[in-house]
Amino acid sequence: MLKNRFGKQLISSMFDLLPIVAVVLVFQILVIQKPIPDILQLVLGILFVVIGLTLFVLGLEQSLFPLGETMAHAFAMKGSVAWLLVFAFCLGFGTTVAEPALIAISDEAARIAAQSRQNLADSDAAEKNYALGLRLAVALSVGFAISMGVLRIIRGWPLHYLIIGGYCLVILITPFAPADIIGIAYDSGGVTTSTITVPLVTALGVGLASAIKGRNPMTDGFGLIAFASLMPIIFVMIYGMLR
Repeated sequence: MLKNRFGKQLISSMFDLLPIVAVVLVFQILVIQKPIPDILQLVLGILFVVIGLTLFVLGLEQSLFPLGETMAHAFAMKGSVAWLLVFAFCLGFGTTVAEPALIAISDEAARIAAQSRQNLADSDAAEKNYALGLRLAVALSVGFAISMGVLRIIRGWPLHYLIIGGYCLVILITPFAPADIIGIAYDSGGVTTSTITVPLVTALGVGLASAIKGRNPMTDGFGLIAFASLMPIIFVMIYGMLR
């Protein structure tokens, strides 16, 4: 059964990757009009991507999605809102603070900031502390966002009201934030949607909505990722204002 699922997913991954390969080949041959430097390396790389994508999707289906839904059901049956919110916060914080994309953008932001801020340029320690503070600000914001999203599902609050209110707050804060932090803040919302955070958080929301009477998994279970993308913008701009 596992071999059959692997074969089907492998074929599906090949078709998913086909448009990207087609675009690259068309522009390389018809627009750039130059031969592909190393066809063997290109084919080998595509093969690795297809296999990796196949294994990743199978891993999500067999592990992360069931894990998130099972834990959501368990917390809902336990009836402890406090522990559920603590778990949601820790889940958001833990998966974000170790995100490679966040580490990279924090280090790059600290390096650029050191060129324009004298207090950062004085020592490498100050630059590293700035990068660490930025990472922690984003991770804390995602933890807070997931907790708020879980509370929304429990209470049945309309999603669009919270999202609109959040972006109104972003607009209000932006003029007061340092110019060199605004772009980083807006980009930080994107780096939080990692390959681990998204499946676990989505499974948590769907599982929780399925376990609570009167909640619809389709209308109430999704939307947590939207909070995880919104809150880092606010937290990072506040972090820049405090620094």
